[in-house]
Amino acid sequence: MPKHYEALQRAEEERRRKVTGVESPVPAAVPFESAAPPVAPPTARPPGLLSRLFKGRRGAATEESGEANKRRIALLQPDSYVAEQYRSLRGRIDSLASQRPLKTLAVTSANSGEGKSTCSVNLATVTAMSVGRSVLLIDCDLRRPKVHWTLGLQPQVGLAEVLLNQAAVEESVLKLDGVNLDVLPVRSVPSNPSELLASPEMRNLTQEVAGRYDRVILDTPACLGLPDAKSVSELCDGLVMVVRAGVTPKEDVRAALDILDRRKVVGMVLNGSESTREQYGYY
Repeated sequence: MPKHYEALQRAEEERRRKVTGVESPVPAAVPFESAAPPVAPPTARPPGLLSRLFKGRRGAATEESGEANKRRIALLQPDSYVAEQYRSLRGRIDSLASQRPLKTLAVTSANSGEGKSTCSVNLATVTAMSVGRSVLLIDCDLRRPKVHWTLGLQPQVGLAEVLLNQAAVEESVLKLDGVNLDVLPVRSVPSNPSELLASPEMRNLTQEVAGRYDRVILDTPACLGLPDAKSVSELCDGLVMVVRAGVTPKEDVRAALDILDRRKVVGMVLNGSESTREQYGYY
């Protein structure tokens, strides 16, 4: 896949430059169209606005973390350049959805800390901003969940309780005001996350919510070293792979793609590049 190869080349070049302090001999990829560049700190908002935006059925945190704000840029600054790049990614997915089913979409990465949860939250946000479209974001990282923290939510129950038949989907889903976005977060970390994500209950849940929403985005754990992402991706129509420039070795990305079904990959997001902003992009 030539464009995937270009993304790997660019990520490897960034990584080598950071490690050695010199330019890598790896040829640079040609500038590409769109993706999620490094998230810039949001401008100040009037007091009270954040609480209105994030007031869910279970309530939202009253004190917002500056770090969390950086991760939800599309919600706090919908007119920003970064938000526009997520809209470009949404447009790419919508275009592909006209050719094949893409109601359920998994977002993953080779390793942890590469920005998959940030991508999931912002992609879900801009998708929910589409007129007349209902979107559900599911945090499937039952080991290190971040979606509820990023959005300032305080869940009482979540995905694990639903899969263990301890709570209904309806009482576990939180709704964000201002956008047509529902969130199924993680409340408690179970002792058997891999088994739950590979269970018939998870398959049934995915099928159920796919019938209720226009699009379902699942934030999965990282691929390498764990079976969780593969289990979730097998339930989805499409995959988005997040690669952190200067951090993710290209051999790790290739190994992750070998684990997953390459035919389902609809885009590769290069996150955290130090190149000019025109060169941020997806493939």
